Amino acid sequence: MTEQTAPDADPEHVPGSGAAGRPAEATATGPAGGAAPGRPPTTATRTVAARTIAVGAARAEEARSAVLTARRLAVAIARQPYWERPGSTWVVRRWPDLTGCLAATFFFWLSLTPSLVPRPWYYQGAIGGITAAIGYGLGALAAWLFRLLSPWQPSERVRARCWLAYLLLLPLAVAYMLGRSADMQRELRRLQDLPPTLTWHSLMIALISLAVLALLLLAARAVRLGTRWLNRLLNRFVPWPVAVALGLAMSTTIVVIGTRDVVWDRGILGIADRLAAAKDRSTDPGVMRPYSPMLSGSPDSLISWEDLGNKGRTFTGSAISREEIAGFTGAEALDPIRAYVGRAAYDDYADGAELAVRELERTNAFDREVLAVTGTTGTGWVNPTTVEALEFMHGGDTAVVTLQYSYLPSWASFMVDRNEAGLATEALFDAVHARWEQEPEDERPTLLVFGESLAVSAVESAFDDLDDMVARTDGALMIGPPDFSPIHSELTAERDPGSPVWRPVYDDGRHVRFAQFPESDLRLPEGQVWEEPRIVYLQNASDPVVWWSPDLLFKRPEWLNEPLGPDVTSSIDWFPFVTFWQTTVDMAVSYGAPAPHGHRYGSNPVDAWAAIAPPEGWTPTDTERLGRLLELRHPPKHGWAG
Repeated sequence: MTEQTAPDADPEHVPGSGAAGRPAEATATGPAGGAAPGRPPTTATRTVAARTIAVGAARAEEARSAVLTARRLAVAIARQPYWERPGSTWVVRRWPDLTGCLAATFFFWLSLTPSLVPRPWYYQGAIGGITAAIGYGLGALAAWLFRLLSPWQPSERVRARCWLAYLLLLPLAVAYMLGRSADMQRELRRLQDLPPTLTWHSLMIALISLAVLALLLLAARAVRLGTRWLNRLLNRFVPWPVAVALGLAMSTTIVVIGTRDVVWDRGILGIADRLAAAKDRSTDPGVMRPYSPMLSGSPDSLISWEDLGNKGRTFTGSAISREEIAGFTGAEALDPIRAYVGRAAYDDYADGAELAVRELERTNAFDREVLAVTGTTGTGWVNPTTVEALEFMHGGDTAVVTLQYSYLPSWASFMVDRNEAGLATEALFDAVHARWEQEPEDERPTLLVFGESLAVSAVESAFDDLDDMVARTDGALMIGPPDFSPIHSELTAERDPGSPVWRPVYDDGRHVRFAQFPESDLRLPEGQVWEEPRIVYLQNASDPVVWWSPDLLFKRPEWLNEPLGPDVTSSIDWFPFVTFWQTTVDMAVSYGAPAPHGHRYGSNPVDAWAAIAPPEGWTPTDTERLGRLLELRHPPKHGWAG
């Protein structure tokens, strides 16, 4: 018999198995979970497929909804890309004025133009925001006057299109402005031997400017809101026109008094005074009380160490010794005399000047080869490079005397006691000169005067004019003279025709010469005899302290005329308001450039003293050696010196 296989023995009918021993579920659905070829889908397969289709449909619906929402939003923005207050009863107008925004953008661009010295990105951001706020205020005022006076007003459609164009073009315009500004700053930094700026600086400038602008606008809106509230309050008691007039007058008075008395006098100046007073009582690290009788503050001195003030203690406590001088000259030297009368040591300037003369007499200063009278900056600072150059050059056979009139920083001193610097220095020089004249004429020391920055104005105030300075001194060195210095202003205004304001020639250089690069500039004008006494003005063409003036607000300065100074970029230009703000900020950062740029003069006083009062046998090689030594002794530091 032929053996027959029972149906139950067929492998295809074995429960729980499929072809080739695969599980039934895998056989039915296939490797991807779908129905196996030739077999109907299972219930699970149909469920998964339906769920996939539903999810896809939902996502497609969400995408269509998002597209429609974005389209409706774009259409709404295109029709009205600004917020409109619902009614005139709303006091706060939240959307900015378009004309004001255009003016702010333009003024922001002007603020990015280069000035005398490169500005750090954070300062540039601040000045950009302030300048943009000024532009916004002017633009908003112009728009308000137009709406008030013009019978024609732009339609909503025109206004919407203008706003839309502004919003679309603004990012591109700002990117272009920042790029151009970076290029101009790189040129300026190259002229002044500084490394180029970094790319991220431009982004930070934009963000800081926007933040400053927003803060200033919020402050202005707050004043406007307060004025409106005050007008409504007054209208309860008086007619509306009277209420408006009274409200504006009261609001203006509150803002002016609050800004001047509270923010400025009690705020900024008050804080500066407290900080400066604390600084004046302190002593800088490394400064020790001297024990040489030739120095003020020593046990033999008429002025106590405590009464010298911070800068006075630094002036005498860091004085060079005869051993240091001899190490440079290779010959015997003397301990130099430094007489410093601190502000705490006297009551009035006449008493201070008399005390200074007695201190000079105590040290036998009138027997020295050189006697120099100097003014101080606001804090009482005297540039050690200028003093040490004179002391090294003359083998320590020198005496330098000064009188502190304030402990405030120079900017604060300029604001509150500008005339005091001149009065103090005039009293000092007159007293020293009167005592100097008592010496036999052939035995008197060489009488010199010098000053730096604000001290230049103080020293010049001691003389009637240039002729008086020439008649009463044996030479003078003025470094970084401010624009308001009386004699400097006269010399610049009456300079010889054809000489630029940044390198003027006065009276063919007979007594006075100006220099940024002394080695070459002090020879100008070529072929002219330089008579004694000699007066040297060291002034850099890029020094904002020399060129800052309130006139910059509305008047183009001469230092922007061709030819420009050697370290002034050709991209510079003058704009009302803007150039004033830029130069004001430049003064704060004028120590950021290396000498001889900005307000840094490095070792140039060595060349100047070598031209004014050189000792016998002094050579150009000696000048070069001393310049290198002082550059090593006093490396440049960031910050404001006085």
